Amino acid sequence: MNKVELVGRLTKDPEVKLTSNQTQFCNFTVAVDRRFKDANGQRQADFINCVAWRQTAVFIQKFFRKGNRIGLVGSIQTRSYDDPNGQKRFITEVVVDEAEFVESSGAASGETTYRPEHQAPAQSFSAPAPMAESVAASAPTAPNMQIDAPMGGFDEGQSGELPFEI
Repeated sequence: MNKVELVGRLTKDPEVKLTSNQTQFCNFTVAVDRRFKDANGQRQADFINCVAWRQTAVFIQKFFRKGNRIGLVGSIQTRSYDDPNGQKRFITEVVVDEAEFVESSGAASGETTYRPEHQAPAQSFSAPAPMAESVAASAPTAPNMQIDAPMGGFDEGQSGELPFEI
């Protein structure tokens, strides 16, 4: 299985480019903090090269800027090429399948995750507490209703119909 999940910050503004076949893509780097601190108490980061294609690339360019936190799901890909000096060069990068907001600034637009159409839609989005509270406060609620039912419930042998309409 080849699956990668990352949360990090973009090191520069993403820019969509076109291949010779007019396919959209976006190369970018994400700085991902390590889980531990070094001997000086500083947290180190790994700089992970990523590439997104087509609508995922457009989504990232449209909603993310340098310094924004981003959540990514994808797979590791390695490839090689010969540079102008004839030296073989290797590249390892994450091919992004899904991108999502980790901060609330982008989520306010209403789009929270881009997933290609062939995948199942996002099942959940964990918004920061202030946003979750404001969404809950503005969500529609059912009107307060009181249903008068006969006291004592139903007698055995009565039909399952209620004596009132809901």
